[in-house]
Amino acid sequence: MMKKSNWLTLLLLSIVLVLAACGGGDKATEQPKENDDENNNSTGNGESYTVGISQIVEHPSLNAATEGFKQALKDSGLDVTFDEQIAQGDNSLNTTIATNFVGSDVDLIFANSTPSAQAAMGATSDIPVIFTSVTDAVGAELIESMDKPGKNATGTIDLHPDTIKNTVAFLKDELGAKKVGMVYNAGEQNSVAQVEQVKEAAKEAGITIDEASASNSSEVKQAAESLASKVDAFYIITDNTVVSALESVIDVGETNEIPVIVGELDSVARGGLAAYGFEYKDIGYEAGEMAAKILKGEATPAELAAQYPQNLKLVVNKKAADALGIEVKDSWGAEVID
Repeated sequence: MMKKSNWLTLLLLSIVLVLAACGGGDKATEQPKENDDENNNSTGNGESYTVGISQIVEHPSLNAATEGFKQALKDSGLDVTFDEQIAQGDNSLNTTIATNFVGSDVDLIFANSTPSAQAAMGATSDIPVIFTSVTDAVGAELIESMDKPGKNATGTIDLHPDTIKNTVAFLKDELGAKKVGMVYNAGEQNSVAQVEQVKEAAKEAGITIDEASASNSSEVKQAAESLASKVDAFYIITDNTVVSALESVIDVGETNEIPVIVGELDSVARGGLAAYGFEYKDIGYEAGEMAAKILKGEATPAELAAQYPQNLKLVVNKKAADALGIEVKDSWGAEVID
């Protein structure tokens, strides 16, 4: 017969073994949970990023570029938080936005427009800046060259090399225009560069250019009206101030039966007669792909070549053409919208 003390010893030993087994079971269930957390991490390294988005003003083309940029970063699998700011055409606010991004130590700045990119570059020489909707990045002193940007910025250009040449030829050969009116903001380097290129192409084609400047959107209609009696057609380039108030120019054109040729496909949908252009969402997406490479550490802005837009095409607004009595010819090879 076993002694009472032995029974107590066996009972205590049994309790210890049971507790040990329970403790081991808890550890076994915790381990897979840690593995699941690792598998749910989209970047694979736990990194998260903040990207500041600076846009000079709201209009369909710039909005589409921002949409494309954000989509590209989402598609890249990176964990990105966007701080999106619109300057509403105010250059003082534009500068403040850039300064605040630097103060917040964002990981990258996306600058949508030439003024936004210039403000960002003026605020930092360290934080990467990816731009889009910029016409002349070298002239705006954002980069040293298209192939070798050389600074902390790179991005996508919103002017295909053939856009202006093709548009001037269309004005002369298809519309018979001899005098063309241009409304733009003389304070935008982006616009000044384009106007100079248009003048050069127009001179070779024997076309006269009449200009009127608008420093803000409220001045656009008056500027267009000042040209209406002097010109055969309007050519509205990718000027952010004028495009944000494009309906004012369209109204002047309709009232005076003057065709309005525009620089963006979105502006054709808004009432412009025609444009040689591309999708702004595409150049925004391409800029986003560049940003992803930089955030992943695969490249630096200095070595990542800036890019021109691809897939230039002519788009014609049939409703606008019909209102002006203009025949849309098959020989134009245009995409026609109603």
